[in-house]
Amino acid sequence: MQGLLRRLLPALYAAWPAAAARALLARRAVPALPRLMALRPAAGAGEGEGGGLLSGGGETPEHGGLENVQKKKIFEENKKETKQMEEPCPADSVDSLMAEMPFVDTDIEDKFITHTTSKINIKKKRKRTTGKEIEDDTERKKKKKKQYQPNYFISLPITNPEINRSIQAVQDAVIQKDQRFSKAMVHIGSLHVTMFVMHLSNEEEISIAVGALSDSKDFVEDLLKGKTVDLSFQGIHHFKNEVGFVKLAENDHTAILKEIAETMKKIFQEKGILAGEERDFKPHLTFMKLSKSTPLRKQVKKIDPSLYEDFKSHYFGSEILHRLDLCSMLKKKQPNGYYYCESSIVFEKSKEKIASAMAGLRLITEAQEAYGRGQLET
Repeated sequence: MQGLLRRLLPALYAAWPAAAARALLARRAVPALPRLMALRPAAGAGEGEGGGLLSGGGETPEHGGLENVQKKKIFEENKKETKQMEEPCPADSVDSLMAEMPFVDTDIEDKFITHTTSKINIKKKRKRTTGKEIEDDTERKKKKKKQYQPNYFISLPITNPEINRSIQAVQDAVIQKDQRFSKAMVHIGSLHVTMFVMHLSNEEEISIAVGALSDSKDFVEDLLKGKTVDLSFQGIHHFKNEVGFVKLAENDHTAILKEIAETMKKIFQEKGILAGEERDFKPHLTFMKLSKSTPLRKQVKKIDPSLYEDFKSHYFGSEILHRLDLCSMLKKKQPNGYYYCESSIVFEKSKEKIASAMAGLRLITEAQEAYGRGQLET
C-alpha cells in the first residue's frame, strides 16, 4: 500500500481541490499564530490614535525596535513555512502527509483506478517487451545451438570384411520384411565407431583439430603400451527404436577404448575445440537410423525390433584398433562411401597385426574356394 501511494502521490497532488490544499496549509500554519498573538498587546493597551499595533504612546524607542525585530522574524518564519507548503513534497515527508489524506484506509486500486491507467499500460507494455525478449532469447539459443552443432567427429573405421558381410546380411533381412527401411540403411563403406564429435567453424579450427589429432597419437600409444585393442561386436540393440546398432562386447579392450576417447577429447578441448558431449561415451556400430530419410520419418515413427529378431545375439566379428580419422559430417563422401577425411593417425603395430590377420584370412578363403572346386570336380 505504502509503495503504491508513493508512486501515485504526484498525481494526487494535481487532483486535490484547491480548498483541500488551503485547509492543509492552514493546519500547518497554525503553530506560528500563537507566537504572533503572544507579541500582540492587550486590547487598548498602548494603542495610539490610529489604533495601530506598532504605535504606542508610552513605548520607548528601544522597546519598539525590539518588538519590530521579533515581528519581522516571525513573519519570515511564517513565509518560509508557506513556501515549503508550495514546494513539492520530499520523499521523507510522504509518510506524514499520508496520515492527513482522507483515503488512507481505503483501497487505492479501487478508488484511483483511472489515475493508474497509464502505469497499467506501461506494465502491459513491459510484459509484451519481456515476452519479445524471451522470444529473442529463445531464437538466440536456437541460433547458437545450430551454430555449434557437431559437424566433425573422430572415427574408428570398420575394415574387417567379416563384420561388413554380417551387417549387410542384417540390412537385407530387414529390407526383405519392410522395403521402406531401405532408405534408413547405413552404407557398408561408412561403417564406423564414433569416438566423439566436435564443431569446427572454419579452416583455422580444422587445422587446430588436425594438430590435436596428431598430438593424440603419442598419448594413445602410451595407453596401449604395445598391446592391441581387439573390439568384438555381438548382438543388436536400439536407441528409442529410432536407431539400430550392433553392440560392442564389454571387456578390457572396450574399457581401454573409452579411456582413449576421454584422453583425446581432453586434448582437443585444451586446444579450444568444442569437442565431446555431456552424455557418457557408449561405443556402438550403427547400421540403420530413421533420421537418414525425412520422408521415411513421416511414415514410420519407430523401428520394430522384430525386423532384426534373428540377429539379436549374432556375433558379427572383431575389429582391431589401428587407425583413427578426423571426418566431416557434411563434406562429400569418398567413392567407397566412407566420410571425407581431413587427417588420420595410424598405429603401426596394430596395423601389422591386421595385415597378418588379413593374410591369414585370405589363405583360409583361398583354401575354402579350392576345396569347393575340388568337390565340384569330384
